Amino acid sequence: MAVQPPPADQRIVIENVAIATVDANDTEYARGHVVVLGNKIESVGNGPAPQWLDNVVRRINGEGHLITPGLVNTHHHFYQWITRGMAQDNILFDWLVALYPTWARIDDKLVHAAAQGSAAALLKSGCTTASDHHYVFPKGGGDILGAEIEAVQELGMRFTALRGSMDRSKKDGGLPPDHAVEKTEDILIASEAAVDKYHDASFDSMLQIAIAPCSPFSVSTELMREAAVLARRKGVRLHTHGSETAEEEQFCKELFGMGPTDYFESTGWLGEDVWMAHCVHMNDSDIAKFAETGTGVAHCPSSNARLAAGIARVPDMLRAGVPVGLGVDGTASNESGELGTELRNALLINRLHGSPTALTGRSALRLGTMGGARVLGRQNEIGSIEVGKLADLALWKIDGIMHSSIADPVAALTLGALPPLALLLVNGNAVVEKGNLTTVNEEKIALDCARAAKELAARD
Repeated sequence: MAVQPPPADQRIVIENVAIATVDANDTEYARGHVVVLGNKIESVGNGPAPQWLDNVVRRINGEGHLITPGLVNTHHHFYQWITRGMAQDNILFDWLVALYPTWARIDDKLVHAAAQGSAAALLKSGCTTASDHHYVFPKGGGDILGAEIEAVQELGMRFTALRGSMDRSKKDGGLPPDHAVEKTEDILIASEAAVDKYHDASFDSMLQIAIAPCSPFSVSTELMREAAVLARRKGVRLHTHGSETAEEEQFCKELFGMGPTDYFESTGWLGEDVWMAHCVHMNDSDIAKFAETGTGVAHCPSSNARLAAGIARVPDMLRAGVPVGLGVDGTASNESGELGTELRNALLINRLHGSPTALTGRSALRLGTMGGARVLGRQNEIGSIEVGKLADLALWKIDGIMHSSIADPVAALTLGALPPLALLLVNGNAVVEKGNLTTVNEEKIALDCARAAKELAARD
């Protein structure tokens, strides 16, 4: 059952707290307050909260804490939670070939368990909004999309479910096995049905749908074109993998006679309603096209490193004006499954470009909050601590042994170890308290995931 929003007149007050608002001016308060009314932010500012407030159900002393917007995850594959630790030393194409046969045996029961494991890890690392790219729908697998939506709703996370797909199998020159793909027309019908059934475009929506064919090497050109037409007719966003590896670029040139960005342009896949995962191998022309069209990027630093894909040109993208957010990617290529740790990884990996200011702690935090909100098209609702925005907030404890001597609260979060999460609010509801989930039993999730992983591994 979905977690319901709190009463509209109920207030939560957090004061004596360091605040990083991530608003347009990067406003910060060394000792300020945040007031939540219902599911929205009512007040943020310096000093204590106003004394006249009524219906205060919680008053939290934030001494020794930092409050930030909840983190936004722009790319994931939840089902991979139950295939972690496999193909540990492979590049992307070899890794996919090794794992596709296992993934082709999933069903809705296993996906429910995996989705709860993935979403739990995200919540416990400060993530309040996630998008998940699910593209494997085996015949006889049941209602897989419905299963993962139900799993996430039980936990209380804000969610964008990406109805993914594959229709180019090995026999057509793609990578997936033949039994792991769907027919093009079936994909389009199922994608439209998912939008009609689940997509909520309202301001405080907890569930949205995007249409997301998997990648150039697993999807036909016909599907790419028709998916773009369908998404724009239905008013939803588009997502896919793009320019992840050198091998992908070579694949596109051999199959389509052009690189990935030019191919996306030819199929109608550049625009403000589109974002791509990874975008590691982008030249100056590619970056310029993304900037001109407002096409977004989901930067996945840990996964890119795990698969030896390379270092994305994030500083150049940001300078050009490309919308960039952070992503965990699937946990078969990022076993931690945490979004909070991607702040530090993004900061450090991007400094390998050769500049100590290529990415700062505050720009890394912006990637993980407002950057992600913009990529998902929800920058007016989430991603910063501003009056009128939704109450998706992370309260980090930074006065413990691992952080108490770090001079800058934001550096404690972005350069130090991931701080303990004292409180996580999603839509005004406390879904994490003192590092623990409040909505679903963590031990049960762990047990269900272990059983699901063993069951999947045992399937022929």
